[in-house]
Amino acid sequence: MSDRHGRAGRRGEGGPGGEGRREDARGTGPRGRDQGRPPRDEGRDAAGRQRGRARLTGDVARGAQAPAERARTGDAARLAAFDVLREVAESDAYANLVLPPLLRQRGIRGRDAAFATELAYGTLRLQGRYDAVVEIAARRPTTAIDPPVLDALRLGVHQLLGMRVPAHAAVSMTVGLVRGRIGAGPAQFANAVLRQVSTAPLDLWLDRVAEAAGADPLDRAAVVHSHPGWVVRALRQALVADARDGSELDALLEADNAAPAVTLVARPGLADRSALLEAAPSAAPGRWAPTAVVLAGGDPADVPGVREGRAGVQDEGSQLVALALAAAEVAGEDARWLDLCAGPGGKSALLGALAAGRGATLVANEVQPHRAGLVRAAVAALPEGVVEVRCADGRTVGAQEPASYDRVLVDAPCTGLGALRRRPEARWRRAPADIGPLTELQRRLLASALDAVRPGGVVAYVTCSPHVAETQLVVTDVLRRRDDVEQLDAREAVRAVVGGPIELGPGPWVQLWPHVHGTDAMHLALLRRT
Repeated sequence: MSDRHGRAGRRGEGGPGGEGRREDARGTGPRGRDQGRPPRDEGRDAAGRQRGRARLTGDVARGAQAPAERARTGDAARLAAFDVLREVAESDAYANLVLPPLLRQRGIRGRDAAFATELAYGTLRLQGRYDAVVEIAARRPTTAIDPPVLDALRLGVHQLLGMRVPAHAAVSMTVGLVRGRIGAGPAQFANAVLRQVSTAPLDLWLDRVAEAAGADPLDRAAVVHSHPGWVVRALRQALVADARDGSELDALLEADNAAPAVTLVARPGLADRSALLEAAPSAAPGRWAPTAVVLAGGDPADVPGVREGRAGVQDEGSQLVALALAAAEVAGEDARWLDLCAGPGGKSALLGALAAGRGATLVANEVQPHRAGLVRAAVAALPEGVVEVRCADGRTVGAQEPASYDRVLVDAPCTGLGALRRRPEARWRRAPADIGPLTELQRRLLASALDAVRPGGVVAYVTCSPHVAETQLVVTDVLRRRDDVEQLDAREAVRAVVGGPIELGPGPWVQLWPHVHGTDAMHLALLRRT
């Protein structure tokens, strides 16, 4: 039975604080366009926008729609999702920062909030696939469609192909949104395109967009799984470099398109995992980290201890790499720790809790003042004096404080290709040109960390990206220039944390994978100063 939004039944839990409801079997798969960034007409001035809207009445036949069926505006949930897409496109905002306050401001709660969340995040995640569908249905490139109309079409296509929304509701409500927000002419165009999309199921559309992508299997994977082509190639290279079969690529891309579960960290000494599990009966222990709790749904802030900072939201892979640094053996004293790139503070809070339990202290360094403020908030629940938050350039710390720390974490700025499932718009924001400047920064940060650690101490080099240039090649290049560093087997430290078997690559690094471990694709290298 469909509700007043035309949704055919409830599809799980979601809301302002989470990823929303998961896509069903039709919508968890693949497809995207081989383009580094989403199609935008950013240079179009006001007159150009008028010309663009005029083009929308051209070569797609208008579908018949009785006057009584014509919605004048979209409903609140769809309007919220549309406004999120516009904010992401126009302001380079992140959906997970825009949507929750917007829902609260408009009083959208419960199932409506879950619907808006799934609609916004799912549309952003599968944008490349849907653009390919729109181009076939509209018989024109997406660059010829006015950006607000294109965003509305993406929302409509996601309802038709990625959610269990009846076709008549998906079409009529989306057309009503376009009519109310953009105009009658674009609404007629949207009606025609969406009715064309509704004539075939998802699997047939996937066949069509794959065929249009050409014969190259990686080009087809890009459009089918909604990833830029350069990202698909980089991920396949990373799989092979970790001694995995390149045929796992489809599974990895599918995992990127699945909304991740919310994972909590029970910060040692502040929260107990068993107490978190008791407080959230639908939760389950994490697979790997002894501090991890996986929520089945709901708002994590409702779990006792989260609002107070005794527990927090943190991916299990992020927990594992921090715990592995703390588990690595150091020679001699173990009293001063450093988080070189601490913002926004999740790893600092976990390391600070561990340090407090051992009588150690942590310096949490962050170059950006506003992110340093986030670090202070993250560590506020820790005992006074355990964590010192500093605002400084991590590239200079090694020269200013040589051989001063026993353990150093370098959670380096990176492309974020390992966390695409959490930031649905991120895949469309990066480009191959970003790699060079990032890897130069990563090398300088790692070199600074190695200068800052004392002989016998350990540095953990971490990225939330499996890209070979950001991981193995950075470490290899830095080690090639030094004769006072040895690379440890990070697999041993991770296995010590897990306390049981875990599938890992050939080492000495550790590369986690969404489709294998259920975590973000975190990379960890452990280095000892000799």
